[in-house]
Amino acid sequence: MADTPEDWVALGPSNVKGMACLRTESSSKRLNQIDQLRAKGVSDHIALPQIVVCGDQSVGKSSVLEGITGIPFPRQEGVCTKFATEIILRHQPGETRMVAKVLASASRTKEERLRMAAFERKLTTFDDLPTVIQEASALMGIGDNCSDSDSNSTCTTFAADVLRLEVVGDTGLHLTIVDLPGLISVSDNPDDLNIVDNLVDGYLESSRTIILAVVPAAADIETQRIIQRARKFDSAGERTVGIITKPDLINKGTEARVAKLAKNIDKIKLKLGFFLLKNPSPDELRESLSLAERHRKELDFFQSSPWKEQNLDKMRTGASILRSFLQELLDSHIERELPKVRAEVKSLLLKIASELGQIGPERSTVSQTRSFLTQKSMEFFTLTESAVDGNYAGRDAPFFEVTASSASNRLRAKVHQLNEHFSTRMREKAAKREIASSDKDITEDAEDSTKDGPIMLSKVDMIKWVEKAYENTRGRELPGNYNHALLSELFHEQSSRWGDIARKHVSTTSVLVTQFVQAVLAHIVADKQVRGGMHSRTQQSLSKMFQRANEELEKILLDERIHPITYNHYYIDNIQKARADAEKVIFQKIVNDARFGNRIDVETLTSSMQTRIVVNMTEQACLETLAALDAYYKVAMKTFVDNVCRQVVERHLITGLSKVFDPVYLRLSACTIVGMS
Repeated sequence: MADTPEDWVALGPSNVKGMACLRTESSSKRLNQIDQLRAKGVSDHIALPQIVVCGDQSVGKSSVLEGITGIPFPRQEGVCTKFATEIILRHQPGETRMVAKVLASASRTKEERLRMAAFERKLTTFDDLPTVIQEASALMGIGDNCSDSDSNSTCTTFAADVLRLEVVGDTGLHLTIVDLPGLISVSDNPDDLNIVDNLVDGYLESSRTIILAVVPAAADIETQRIIQRARKFDSAGERTVGIITKPDLINKGTEARVAKLAKNIDKIKLKLGFFLLKNPSPDELRESLSLAERHRKELDFFQSSPWKEQNLDKMRTGASILRSFLQELLDSHIERELPKVRAEVKSLLLKIASELGQIGPERSTVSQTRSFLTQKSMEFFTLTESAVDGNYAGRDAPFFEVTASSASNRLRAKVHQLNEHFSTRMREKAAKREIASSDKDITEDAEDSTKDGPIMLSKVDMIKWVEKAYENTRGRELPGNYNHALLSELFHEQSSRWGDIARKHVSTTSVLVTQFVQAVLAHIVADKQVRGGMHSRTQQSLSKMFQRANEELEKILLDERIHPITYNHYYIDNIQKARADAEKVIFQKIVNDARFGNRIDVETLTSSMQTRIVVNMTEQACLETLAALDAYYKVAMKTFVDNVCRQVVERHLITGLSKVFDPVYLRLSACTIVGMS
C-alpha cells in the first residue's frame, strides 16, 4: 500500500493461518519462559508482557476480547465494566481448569483484603462466568450488587479491585489479557473518574503492556480518551494497536472516512496501525455463534457492499486476522522485552543476595543464634550511644543522613527541638489567665476552659478573680494582708494546664524514642522476622521506661499541688520589680497631671500623690497577691520545665536507651533465643 506510513507493520498471507492460535514453535519457548517467571512469583516484582483491552465506555471491548480469547463474556444493555478483569490463559493440553479470584486493591482495609482473598470460584463451563462476576461485584460493594449483610461495606460505582480468571487447558494461548473499565468523560461522582483513570493508567504505563485501543467507527477518534492516554504512555506507538469496532452502525456514506482511518492514513496514525472488526449483532449473540461462525460472518460482512468498494486491506480486517497479527506482534514484543526482563531478574537476585547478606550467617543452633543476637545488640548499643551523644559522623554517618524518612534518627537534635517546643508552650500557653495588653485581646467567654492558651482578662477582671479567692480564704490576718492559702489556691488554678502540656510532651518524646529504636533495628537487621523478635523485646524495655517516666512526671505534678515553696531570689526580685513598675506608672501619671507647660505645680503634685493612696485594704491585698502570684508563677514555671526535661525526659527516656536491647544474651533460655531469631 503506497499511501501508508513507512513504519506501517504489514502482514503477508504467510503470516495468517485463519483460526491459528497465538502460538508458534518459536514463540512457545519464549512464552514458557515468561510463564515460568510468572509461576515463580516474579510478576509480583517485575512487569511481564500482557495484553490490555481498553477504550471509552460501550465501544465493544468485551466483543474484541472474546474474538481473541474465545471466552464468551456476558453482555447487558446499559451496563459497563465496573472493574478490571484479568484473564490468565495457559496452554496445557490434557488438563482443563478454570478458577476465579479477586485481588483487593491497596486501598482496602485489612478485613476487606482478607475477605477478598478468601474468594475463589471454580468454573465448570463459561456459563458460570456471569454468576461469578455478579458475586465478585457484590464482594467489591459495587452498585446494585452491594451486599447489605456487611454493615461496614460501602457501595460504590467502580472498584479498583481485580477479578482474575485463570484458564488452563488446550487454549492455544499462553498470555495475560485484561479487560479494563471504560474511560469516563462525564460523571456525577468525581471519584468514579479518578478510580477508572488511575486503574487504566496503572496498566498502560507498563512498557510491557500491549495496548489494544478500542474505538467505535462512528466516533471522532480525536475525542477518544483512550487514544490520548495511549499516546501519553506509548509516545512511539510501538505497543499500541488501534481497534475500530461497530462499522455496521455508522451512517451510510461515511464508510470512506472509516476506511481511511483503518488504512492508517487519517490524521491519527499509529505505528502498529488499525484493525477493523465487526462485533456480533444482538441477533447473532442470541444465536450463540461459535467462534468460527463469528469469524465467517465477519469475513462475509467486509466482502460485501459498501465495504467491498473501500479496498480495505484484508490483512487488517476481522478478529481472526487480529489474532494472527498479535502472534507476530507478541513474538517481537517478547523478544525485545526478554533481555530487559533477564536484566531486571539479575538485578533482583543481586538485591536479594544483598539482603541475605544483611541477614547474617547461618543460625541453625542456639549457640550461633546467641552469638548473632549478641553482635546485633552491640551494634544497637554503639549506634544508640552516638545518637544520644549527638555524634552523627564516623562510621555511623549513613544512618544519620537527614532525609524525610529519617528525621528522627538524629535523636539528640530532635529531643532538643521537642524540649524547646515544650518550654515555649509552657511560657505562652500554660497560664490559665493573663492580663490583656489591650481591650481587643480580651477573651469574650472568660469561662471557656477549652481555649488553647490563656484566658485574656482586663486588669479589673483579674483583680476581681483574685478578690473572690481572697474573700474565701480569709483567716485571722488583719485587713490589707492575705492568708498563705490564697497564693496557693490561685497558683494551683493558674497552673492547672501544666499537667496536660507536660504529659503530651512526654508522650511525644516517647513516640520519638520508639521510632528511633525501630529505625536502629531496621538499620542493623534486614530480616523482618528477626527484627520483629528484637522489636518485641525492646518494646518490653521501652514500656517500662515509659511507665517510669510517667510515674516521675506525676510525682513532679504532685509536688506542684502542695503549698508554694521557693528560695529563689528571683521571686523577690520579680515582686520588687513589679512594685517598682507600678509605682513608676503611677508617678508618671501624677507628674503629667501636675505639668503646666514647662513647669510643674508643686501643690497639684502633692495633692495628686495624696489621692493616689489606696485606702481600700481589700484592693491593696489583692494587688499585693497578684504581684506575688505573677512572681512565683514565673519562677515555678521555669523550674517545672527544667525538672520535666531533666528528671523525666533525660533520666527515664534518654539515659539508658542504649541498654534496652541488652547485649548479655547468655542468660536467656534457649527457647527465648530461638523465638527472637
